[in-house]
Amino acid sequence: MSELKPRILVIEDEAPIRRFLRATLGAHGYEIEEATTARDGLLQAAQHPPDLILLDLTLPDGDGIDVARSIRTWTQLPIVVLSARGQESDKVAALDVGADDYLTKPFGVGELAARIRVALRHAARREPLGSTDAVWEAAEEGRRLRVDLSRRRVTLIENGQETDVRLTPTEFKLLAMLVRHAGKVLTHRQLLVEVWGPPHAGDVQYLRVYAGQLRTKLERDPSQPRFLLTEPGVGYRLVEGT
Repeated sequence: MSELKPRILVIEDEAPIRRFLRATLGAHGYEIEEATTARDGLLQAAQHPPDLILLDLTLPDGDGIDVARSIRTWTQLPIVVLSARGQESDKVAALDVGADDYLTKPFGVGELAARIRVALRHAARREPLGSTDAVWEAAEEGRRLRVDLSRRRVTLIENGQETDVRLTPTEFKLLAMLVRHAGKVLTHRQLLVEVWGPPHAGDVQYLRVYAGQLRTKLERDPSQPRFLLTEPGVGYRLVEGT
């Protein structure tokens, strides 16, 4: 990330949206650069990589899905999609090719700023969380959940008491995948392919069963999860660590 103002590349062909983002994000301390076509956006991203990309899906010379896919062939810089296309299939497609998040137009300023902050923090932590010595922690109402990837240990801490959580190998593999991408939505397909392999890419009900088992072991109230959140029709998100 830049040492000065974080730089955001906005790839968007609608002038009113660009003006709105320029004013809004500028007021939040970001430096804004703009591209109005897929070609120009890819060129700017390659020649002068920003800290984050805000990407529209409907561009005059191509689809934003293809732009995200192309960017992911050479960099892991965060991509947040902003689109009027709010269908679940569009969200899944964008996330599957590597977008970090997806907001449907119209969106609130507060939500956009929050999603950008999360994406930037996630990018800054991407290397440590990908290492074998990563430890992720999050808290809710007097309870803290800790996942130590190197020791393959999951602990719940409440009232000063630590309790080890016993997980099956598959449950731990699923949780570890979520920990490495904490704060980011992972699609059903991404999780199924990573944990169970490509032949199981469509076994969404299978994934729901294991997510339910994790919640039973990790959440105070599995019906109202605080750690492992559902993105309806898209996938799951583990809350960002603290």
